[in-house]
Order: sequence, then C-alpha cells, then structure tokens
Amino acid sequence: MKNKPGYGIESVDHALRLALLLQQEGALRVTDAAQRLDVARSTAHRLLAMLVYRDFAEQQPDRRYVAGPVLRRSAPSEPAAVLRGIALPHLEALTARTGETSNLMVVVADEARFAATVECGHTLRVGDREGRALPAHLVSGGRAALAARDPEEVRALYADTDVDVDVDVDVEALLRDLARVRRQGFALNDQRTETGVTAIGRRVEGPPGSPALAISLAMPTVRYDRHQLTEWVRQLTVTAARIGEDRTRVEQLG
Repeated sequence: MKNKPGYGIESVDHALRLALLLQQEGALRVTDAAQRLDVARSTAHRLLAMLVYRDFAEQQPDRRYVAGPVLRRSAPSEPAAVLRGIALPHLEALTARTGETSNLMVVVADEARFAATVECGHTLRVGDREGRALPAHLVSGGRAALAARDPEEVRALYADTDVDVDVDVDVEALLRDLARVRRQGFALNDQRTETGVTAIGRRVEGPPGSPALAISLAMPTVRYDRHQLTEWVRQLTVTAARIGEDRTRVEQLG
C-alpha cells in the first residue's frame, strides 16, 4: 500500500486528485472541484487552468471541465461518478453502524480501484483510499469480485502477459482461496496490502456485463476482533444488497 509522503506538496496532490476525478467521474464545474478537494473556489479555478494548459483538462462551452487528451488516452469505461453516487449513502450508513471505514471498489481485469471512501470517526482509523488502484488478488474487495469469475477466466487473466502485476501470482493457490471466498461469501485481507490494516470485502451483485463492484470495511488490525466477524459480514451483506438494488433501479431508469 502506498502511503502519502511526509514531504507531500499539497498543490501537486490537489492537481493529481483533480485529474483523477476528471478521468474517472466526468465533467466538473469549478464549484464541484472546490467541494471535492475542500479548497477555495479560486484555488480550484487555478488548478483547472493549469490542467487545461497541460492538456489534462478541457473547458466546455457550458463552462464545465472534462478530461483532456492526455487523460482520455486511458480513461476507464466504468461510470465511476454514477456508481459513487449510488453507493455513498449506503457506505455512510455502514460506517455509522459499524464505526469503521467503508469503501467502494470497481474491479476491472486484475485491478481494484477505490471509487469511494467513508472514513470513520476514530482517531486511529484507515484513511481515504479514493482514487487508488491495487492488485485485485490482494485486496478484500478484489478477491470477493474475482471469486465470482469462472476459474478458467481467472487462469487466463493471470496467464496474460499484458497483465501488469508487481509479483508472481500462484494461480492455483489463488483459485483455492477464491473457492473459500465463494463458500463463505466474503474475503479477508489481513495485512496483505498494508501492515496494521485488516479489511473485509463483499461483492456487490450486478447485471451481466456491468463493471464488477465490491465493498469493504477497513480497520486497524489492533481493532479487528474475529468474534465480531459474523456481524461485520452481515452488515456488509445488507449494504451490498442495497447498493445492488439501487444500481439496478438506476440502470433500468437510464
């Protein structure tokens, strides 16, 4: 897991986050950008102007900003803004009920990208992961989504030389793990991606051909209690079902 540098430059971080928002969520107005970054409107305007200058953004006639040529080359197909809007109220409720940070992930090929995070109120907590991408076979939500795939599809995915993974994947061991995830209905990430962080993931059902979604509860490992696992999984299951229902309703209306 990548941690924020101690020497991070805030303006650079804001610009990069804004570029991700344009790429993943679509058009933004200056006021939208200011709200998402929690900065002044004038600051958001300056950031957008610089992104336009470097071809990371373009301004439309209606004054909205969209991803520019640089970002469009690799823009994902999944409607992250719509999925985020559907999931956020349910994630907020999940975090309120459990007292732990919740996440929404979009899983494409071998990658799990965090589309939304709702942080809990504890001083010691797992922070915002929105916009980050991690190997699907390591994170709880990614493994929960992979478990729904046919084993031969998983084999083909990790045999593909175009798939970019940082370490070799023991595919047969992964398939055994995914079979266990299917049986139990959830995946556990016990410090696989970050020391001191434990997460529980659950797949969100969706229509055939739609982007694979998963949700997770993430907490400091010192607060993980296996005696609470059944209740955490129950809360994840309820939340996943509600997100799935709203997602289907929105797609039918659209």
